[in-house]
Amino acid sequence: MTKKNTLDGLTQAEADRRLARDGFNEVAETPFNFATAIITRLWGPSAWILEAALIIEIVLGKGIQAGFIVLMLLFAAVNGAIQSRRANTVLRSLSHDLSPTTAVSRDGKWKQMSAKYLVVDDLISLRQGDIIPADARLLTDTLEANESSITGEAKAVNRTPGDTAYAGTEVLSGNALAIVTATGANSRSGKTISLINQSSAPGHLQKLLGKIIGYLAALDAVLAVLLIIVAVVRHEDLVAMLPFLAMLFIATIPIAMPSSFAVANSVEAKVLSTKHVLVSDLTGIQEAANMNVLLVDKTGTITANKPSVVSFYNWSTLPDADVIQLAISAADARNASVIDAALFNYAQAHNIKAWPRHEFTPFTSGIGYSQATVVIDSAIVNVKLGTLKKLAARATNHPDLTAVDFAEGRTAAVVVDSQLVGLFVLQDQPRADSATAIKALQARGVKVIMLTGDNQKTAAAIAQAVGLNDEVRSYTEVNIGTKIADLAGIADVTPEDKLTMVKRLQGEGYVVGMTGDGVNDAPALKQADVGIAVDSAVDLAKRSARMVLLADGLTPIIEILDAGHRVYQRMMTWTITKLSRTAELTLLLTLGYLILHFIPLTLNAMILVAILNDCVTLVLGTDRTTITHQPESWNLAKLSKIAGILAIGWSAVGYGWLTWLQQLGLTTDQISTGLYVYLIFSAMLTILMTRTQKPFWANLPSRAVSIAIGGNCALTLVLALTGWGIAALSPALVGLAIVITVLTGIVLTVIRFAARI
Repeated sequence: MTKKNTLDGLTQAEADRRLARDGFNEVAETPFNFATAIITRLWGPSAWILEAALIIEIVLGKGIQAGFIVLMLLFAAVNGAIQSRRANTVLRSLSHDLSPTTAVSRDGKWKQMSAKYLVVDDLISLRQGDIIPADARLLTDTLEANESSITGEAKAVNRTPGDTAYAGTEVLSGNALAIVTATGANSRSGKTISLINQSSAPGHLQKLLGKIIGYLAALDAVLAVLLIIVAVVRHEDLVAMLPFLAMLFIATIPIAMPSSFAVANSVEAKVLSTKHVLVSDLTGIQEAANMNVLLVDKTGTITANKPSVVSFYNWSTLPDADVIQLAISAADARNASVIDAALFNYAQAHNIKAWPRHEFTPFTSGIGYSQATVVIDSAIVNVKLGTLKKLAARATNHPDLTAVDFAEGRTAAVVVDSQLVGLFVLQDQPRADSATAIKALQARGVKVIMLTGDNQKTAAAIAQAVGLNDEVRSYTEVNIGTKIADLAGIADVTPEDKLTMVKRLQGEGYVVGMTGDGVNDAPALKQADVGIAVDSAVDLAKRSARMVLLADGLTPIIEILDAGHRVYQRMMTWTITKLSRTAELTLLLTLGYLILHFIPLTLNAMILVAILNDCVTLVLGTDRTTITHQPESWNLAKLSKIAGILAIGWSAVGYGWLTWLQQLGLTTDQISTGLYVYLIFSAMLTILMTRTQKPFWANLPSRAVSIAIGGNCALTLVLALTGWGIAALSPALVGLAIVITVLTGIVLTVIRFAARI
């Protein structure tokens, strides 16, 4: 059996035995407890309001009203628990799919594998950008790590050989070999390592709706004060009004909004997972509907990321084979990049093997090259392999570069003992689907801008080949006066430059998407509204991004756009409906009390309105949608205009219906039932009207939404006709309420289309 603390690693057979004995490198997650989720929702601000109203009704001896408040409490708790379970299920499945990968030595060979299969005494390779997959003792070199996930301290710490690097922390810089010392629950963090972003910033939609909630809360406060003052002036029973005011707050403020939106996003996250896209931050889905600029890495996204050597230049007196042998001696065999792999393939085709190396420093974008020390005939030789720009600046000689055709592709230079001795030109062909995908993105109103570290000539050739026909500039030529959104591509870009471009475009009002793969891409991916890590990205980039592609190319991004538009349409339906029916309810109740001298809706009826309206939100995430091909805009003025037209229309007709019912000489309870029928049917019709850009009768909702709406209407008819829980009303008046509602809905639809909103 392989000894511990060697650089040989374990055999696969021994690793399999330890895995069977110790289990996977993961921590068993606490299963979702539905009963606990319900109980926790009975303790909080919204629940306290209802519970206070319940106590008042019990003290006043109103058993039926108290029963309805209990029903409302249980419904709110069960509704929240159901939505929480749905979102939790999706997030857990995604977190399992987004576990880190790591380089492990098995049977003397290095391979990439999921971190869940690690066992104690595994030899692993850690590099900049990795999420450390298990507790491990460093064997070589020093790492700079961010351990805030376990210590809470954001300050970076250095871990030297002999120190333990802890699971779940991030490698900020350095490369080292390490021996796994503890896995799963035995690690210091003792938690499942995931790339899911659990602490994302709120998106544009959450910020907008936060303002709306604030406005609604202020409106409720003003109305409550107004109603209390009027009640005092009129010497009316203030205590009896308190449960009504409590329900007014519950019915108007969208307390269930966060869970409703989480479910809408998680439904689409599940769909995207079947389309080769994993979502690490749910807000990225809704942001995708607004995205109008996409910054795209050339390598691995537009191109196939499988470069091959097409030209080799030797500027030394050494034979070509010797220069190639020295070059691959400085390439990374443990964590081979696509450039390293291309050079290894080129050398293998010429039957050339690397020299044994005594020291090796892997490539980082900070220094721009990898380097190795080899011994040839007792002579120590230092070899560097990396970017021509960085190495040419360090070389003491200056070969003639005029013969190099830089338009052929990207380059990799070789320096031996400060002499620039060779240059490889590698060509990476555009993917077959890149031009089609870019055309599809452009047709959806998304401006695609290619970013690459390659020179301007290479970048321009690739851009033309995939249909990016605007100008391609070097980053050094981009200045304050340059309109970045007018460019097809930017060349000579470093990862650090990407953050600058993302911020600049956001400052100009664009909603920015970006693809990236490296550790230095992480800040820009996190800053972007829709950060997308490609399949080959390092773990830190995946954790910083909101989406992770599991397939190469741009085609999966179209699926992200579609998902964003579906969420946008469903949430627009929810938001406009909530705003319009909230305004309708508060206006009718306030006017009824101030002018007609009584609250025109009983507490029981109000609770039924709140419950039946929220029932539809449970299934709204499954509704059919129509994909629009232009970026959307979360605009408070637009939302207010649509909701305002609906609210004014419904409220005007509703007040007329209310006063007419009073003139018929009905009891206040019967008037309440008449208004209740009108409120339910107008709310259901509002959902049908706002869920489509067509007339509501020309576009059917999904089966689940149809059942929810139909069930609400059927239950309303049964309650109104039988008088269970509310006063009974004659079939003629119930039918008239429905006819008035449908006719009003048709008129409001015509007005909305005439106003083109």
